[in-house]
Amino acid sequence: MLMRTDPFRELDRLSQQVFGPSRPAAMQMDAYRSGDDFIVHFDLPGIDPESIDLDVERNVLNVRAERRSPAPEGAEVIVAERPTGTFTRQLFLGETLDSERIDASYAAGVLTLRIPVAEQAKPRRIHISGDSDHKQLNR
Repeated sequence: MLMRTDPFRELDRLSQQVFGPSRPAAMQMDAYRSGDDFIVHFDLPGIDPESIDLDVERNVLNVRAERRSPAPEGAEVIVAERPTGTFTRQLFLGETLDSERIDASYAAGVLTLRIPVAEQAKPRRIHISGDSDHKQLNR
């Protein structure tokens, strides 16, 4: 059996009964650029991959996931410290990203998004013409 040793736990339980459950913490996220891709990692431990929804509308990426309590209905819960419920996060994607080709994967409790840089936003080399090129054009 699990024993509670936190002296403030009863106060937390009482405040949840009076004011309702506290809102779950936000999805933790890391983002970085690697070559021609932006990579975003969301920590979503214990989330069923089927409960994850991703959509993009007008360069806004919406991430939604749900974690349900593992306790069966009617069970006497002794300790419930892991947040449950719906988690959401929005990312505003710049015009330089290709939102049509986002790749998503979920492994070991981490949702990883790979967002490619749009072709028109990639650096490109510009040829500089010299005098010899100019003379050839005038012939």
